[in-house]
Amino acid sequence: MQNLILNALEKAKTWARLNSPWVLHYNSGSCNGCDIELLATITPRYDVERFGVKLAGSPRHADVLIATGPVTRQSRDRLLRIYQQMPEPRYVMALGACALGGGVFHNCYNTLGGIDAFLPVDVYVPGCPPRPEAIINGVVLLLQKLKGEAVPHGEPQPA
Repeated sequence: MQNLILNALEKAKTWARLNSPWVLHYNSGSCNGCDIELLATITPRYDVERFGVKLAGSPRHADVLIATGPVTRQSRDRLLRIYQQMPEPRYVMALGACALGGGVFHNCYNTLGGIDAFLPVDVYVPGCPPRPEAIINGVVLLLQKLKGEAVPHGEPQPA
């Protein structure tokens, strides 16, 4: 009986995550181009909320961490702390060329590389900055991953 209840609760949690993933955005030191494009996806023109995506105000409420910018020496500890504060299961999306590998800041004195050097990244969205359509594609790929479906290389295909 107890297993039946736990199984039903797990199905309800999975259903809630699929239909309303809460997203936390963290900029670890970029030029803000990716941030502007991410905010454009929330506008009525692109309306990423049609997939149930909602911005979370706290890492303790977030299911998905969308990270932009390269990891800098100053932001590394804060990024790791934010990730650790997120409840399990947690997912990470690396947004933009800087988050993928440092981008234009690659090999700068204060950058340590891309997000995946410090956190397990589930979906990569390339571009400098990525278009809102690519970000939406990344969100759809992440939702497929949440459902347990096969995701091609975990990366969005070029539009």
